[in-house]
Amino acid sequence: MAFIGDFLKPIGRFLSDLLIAPALTVVASPLNENQQDRVQEGVEMTLQVLGLAFGLGILLSLVFGVARLSEHKLVRGLALVYVEFFRGVSSLVLLFWFAFALPILLGLDAPSRLLMGSIALGMNMGGYGAEIVRGAIQSVPRGQHEASVAINLRASQRIRHIILPQAMPVILPPMGNLTIEILKGTALVSLTGVSELAFEIEKIRVNRTQADDPIGVPLLFLVGLLSYFVLAQLISGAYRLAERRVNRRFEQREGRNAIVAERLLTATAEVAG
Repeated sequence: MAFIGDFLKPIGRFLSDLLIAPALTVVASPLNENQQDRVQEGVEMTLQVLGLAFGLGILLSLVFGVARLSEHKLVRGLALVYVEFFRGVSSLVLLFWFAFALPILLGLDAPSRLLMGSIALGMNMGGYGAEIVRGAIQSVPRGQHEASVAINLRASQRIRHIILPQAMPVILPPMGNLTIEILKGTALVSLTGVSELAFEIEKIRVNRTQADDPIGVPLLFLVGLLSYFVLAQLISGAYRLAERRVNRRFEQREGRNAIVAERLLTATAEVAG
């Protein structure tokens, strides 16, 4: 499983250098050079955990969100069990279960703590995200569902081409909030030994000396807080851009539909006249 970390590490470093390094340089400026490097490494690891958890969480949100509205009782029931279970358990205990208990049950030899922690966070995100997707789909006017059935679209085509595009403006805002919650949840992974941002901050605190750390513990943890704040603001900005783009596309589609409807009414009136 180490190959997953090896694959994600350069991606985390690239994103960190491109998007976060300038702001992080300012935030971590009170620290010495070695401490700044360790904070940077912690941010890169945090991005790896977040990327894995987010990818899995989005996939599970879509699958179980749609399954919650299935016509089949068994599918609906299984989706409900998943949602209620992963929303109802402690994220910390779930993380420990995936990191320490599951490998014993499966006989895994030294599994990647990064991977297991990311899976735990992703499963947790999927439970909450599924309800966001379900609610967004239900917000689409019933007529749109009926129209997509009337033109003989398959269920997958209806979801992909008709329902989800109209549900996206409703999905994005709460999903952005959930993503930030998962970002903050990555700090829990440090308790399993993954050297992400919170782990590195604590490590600096333990190893500090009066000679190289005259600023003291409060400012050190302030650097950690501000680092998470910078990451959260970048996520918020990305979601705001996505919301504007989706809303603009939705408004353009609504405008085209209105023009088509007006032309049809005009043509009908001319024929009737």
